[in-house]
Amino acid sequence: MNETMELISFLLRIATPLLMIIIIGLSFLSLGLGKREKRTLIALDDESRNVRYPVYFWENTIGRARGSDIKIPDPTISRDHAVLLRREEGWFITDTDSKAGVYVNNQKAKGRFPVYVGDTITLGSTRLILRRASDPSGTSSRKRIAPVRIRRTMPCHVLLTLITLLMILLGTETVLNTGSFSALPHLGIFCGILWCFYFVTVRLLRRKNFELEALAMMLSGVGSLLIAAHNPKQGYMQLISLVIGIAMFCFMIWFIESPDRVMKWRLLIYGLAVCLLLATLAVGTTLNGAKNWILIGPLSIQPSEFTKVALIFVGASTLDRLQTKENLLGFILFNGICIGLFFVMSDFGTALIFFVTFLFIAFMRSGNFKTIILAEAAAILGVMLILTVKPYIAQRFQAWGHVWDYAASDGYQQVHTLIDSASGGLFGLGIGKGNLHYIFAHESDLIFGLVSEETGLVTALLLALVVGGFMVYSRSISTTSRSAFYSIAASTSGGMLVFQAMLNIFGVTDLLPLTGVTLPFVSYGGSSMMACWCLLAFIKAADERTYSQKIVRSGTRNTDE
Repeated sequence: MNETMELISFLLRIATPLLMIIIIGLSFLSLGLGKREKRTLIALDDESRNVRYPVYFWENTIGRARGSDIKIPDPTISRDHAVLLRREEGWFITDTDSKAGVYVNNQKAKGRFPVYVGDTITLGSTRLILRRASDPSGTSSRKRIAPVRIRRTMPCHVLLTLITLLMILLGTETVLNTGSFSALPHLGIFCGILWCFYFVTVRLLRRKNFELEALAMMLSGVGSLLIAAHNPKQGYMQLISLVIGIAMFCFMIWFIESPDRVMKWRLLIYGLAVCLLLATLAVGTTLNGAKNWILIGPLSIQPSEFTKVALIFVGASTLDRLQTKENLLGFILFNGICIGLFFVMSDFGTALIFFVTFLFIAFMRSGNFKTIILAEAAAILGVMLILTVKPYIAQRFQAWGHVWDYAASDGYQQVHTLIDSASGGLFGLGIGKGNLHYIFAHESDLIFGLVSEETGLVTALLLALVVGGFMVYSRSISTTSRSAFYSIAASTSGGMLVFQAMLNIFGVTDLLPLTGVTLPFVSYGGSSMMACWCLLAFIKAADERTYSQKIVRSGTRNTDE
């Protein structure tokens, strides 16, 4: 009988990664099929030079700089002269502090100035006429242009059925290995959350796609079931955090639907994030060497997780406001304050994530490597100064690269993680049969080791592949996003999730210092789970299909068709 049970468990451990491969492959294939192809929305005709400039994006820089979306070789035009952008009301042009100014039909444009098909835009000595992309005749018209059809992708319920089957396989394996049915209620609740989320998103809100949410739910489901197998109470807490995270995700999708609304609230978000960190410094509790927790009765909150979301709100911006001094100084100041507070709280993992994200956003905003090099040099000087003032900080990382020499002290967790992970092999020992759950933080900082031990290296790498796929996908859709805000926010969110996953995975395997950060969507932690769903909302918002119903109804999807 035992041999039969072992055989069934082994077959389930092989079937699990195979099913995950199918789910991941179908999800990203569907996301790729549904992405809008790059196409001309409108055109700007320079009749004096007999040149047509196609407009591909919702926000476009116009100037003589090499990096301009619409590069015009006219010495009377500034390097960054103007921004042509699309909003729900129509097309607008904004003068970005140019020397010669911007004129529409011989009227000086101040602020966001509306432009229509047939209007003449004067930049320096260049006169451009706004045309339909499919209108070679140059007929003046202010009619709206027919919307693009949204391409249909794979039915979402197919993915959800496969994920439900995956969770049933994992639940069955848990029962076989532990001899306990305690994980089954957890499994039932998770599947209920999964299908309710799908019903609300696709049926009620009429979203066109559910692939990103399905992948995130798969990560969350695998992680929560592993946690519940060893600690049912923590498993239920993880499900509560998941529900709250989903609610925050839905709110974020609504809130960032309008980039201009985000710009109005940026200052408040800025202030709340800084106040939250100051409150943590004042009344926070030190856990595991870092004062980054606020305890309210039985609840524990890690405010630094939410400041990651605030960083993207502050750093991303619409194209016409991206390079303003006020915007840029606010972004730099916010990063400096937050990173400084993180160091005071000894939360070095979050400080590192913030700094890398700052470099990422800074490059996307400016495209200037000199800025990045200067920022890195300033960071190195800052770290050297901190280590001079507080030399004991360096002792926290003395085991890095030498964990076997500190197996009985600072390297204890990593040594056991390496041993137990290796014992899992390709397909794992089985959920509930590992030894790593006896080690402190196995459900959070060391979760990658727990996944490797009990479900196998193949499954662990597939989970990491999904997180990496978020970054690749966010980068691929950034060129067709409706605003620079979405492009920067989505790419940065994807990069932040990947970098956080790298710190977790490489930290427990001693390739990087162990900084105590979580594996996105998988590790135990309510604040982390909620923050990850908020980051996913930025990626979701960059996909045009997310708001396709409203866009098509309002007629703002102007193309050449």
